[in-house]
Amino acid sequence: MKIYKILVFLSLLIFFNSTTMANDFSNNNNDMIVRISEVEIYPQYLNDYITFAKEVAESSVAKEKGVIAIYPMIQIKDNNQIRILEIYKNQEAYNLHIQSEHFEKYKKGTFHMIKSLELIDNYQLSQKNFNKIFKRR
Repeated sequence: MKIYKILVFLSLLIFFNSTTMANDFSNNNNDMIVRISEVEIYPQYLNDYITFAKEVAESSVAKEKGVIAIYPMIQIKDNNQIRILEIYKNQEAYNLHIQSEHFEKYKKGTFHMIKSLELIDNYQLSQKNFNKIFKRR
């Protein structure tokens, strides 16, 4: 029993240390905003929402230099669950994006379609791999 308590304590210690480490990657992020938007759509609006999501993603990447990626995806197991990978060069690029005409059109056009929305900010872990994947930077 004593060994079990020690193992649990060590596991918790490792967990909390790794959680603290996860919050310490800001220097690796180069001021980029990396976000996954989790969007749940009311079923009756799914096709309309997909049209808006494709349009804003394509317009943003084509027209905005600071938008590295906007990549909407639909979950296979639940079509009403949309995930959008968003990567912006920096806060200024993000601010310009949310002020753009195409984003305003998306926001106003889809507001009533969205059942829930969660924005999850992330840090990238490998600048080297990022540069290989995203040449647009």
